[in-house]
Amino acid sequence: MRVLGVDPGLTRCGVGVVEGVAGRPLTMLGVGVVRTPADAELSHRLVAVEQGIEQWLDEHKPEFVAVERVFSQHNVRTVMGTAQASAVAMLCAARRGIPVALHTPSEVKAAVTGSGRADKDQVGAMVTRLLRLSAPPKPADAADALALAICHIWRAPAQNRLQQAVALHTVKAPKGRTA
Repeated sequence: MRVLGVDPGLTRCGVGVVEGVAGRPLTMLGVGVVRTPADAELSHRLVAVEQGIEQWLDEHKPEFVAVERVFSQHNVRTVMGTAQASAVAMLCAARRGIPVALHTPSEVKAAVTGSGRADKDQVGAMVTRLLRLSAPPKPADAADALALAICHIWRAPAQNRLQQAVALHTVKAPKGRTA
């Protein structure tokens, strides 16, 4: 399974591609950051994010795109930019027919470190270890993108089984009743 992880942001949008399957060593195929100037118009920044993500999709041809689910923050301006960059990533994937999965920050941290409250340094250290890298990817947005991809590779099989079970149960439910 090849997954493009996207840690959305307007100034720095982390991107990372990981390949592998749950229970086996994983391989990093690429990591980086799509950057936009903070003083540029919002519309131009969103186009720059789109172009950057499209380049990653062209180069790495992922089977899935894993995007960090936007969560409530106190700074509305920050959360808006994150949500807009997230939507661009989802749009780019959907346009190509690539399935998109959303993972919360605590879900990603728990998958990679064992604790949903891990800090950025702990996530970077575990990403480095899991992908057998010589140093943590910098900036943290890049490491977070790889963590998203790892999380999806590890969680997708269980999520798929759960979705299939729910679909099967819904089909077998009596008429007029759903699970």
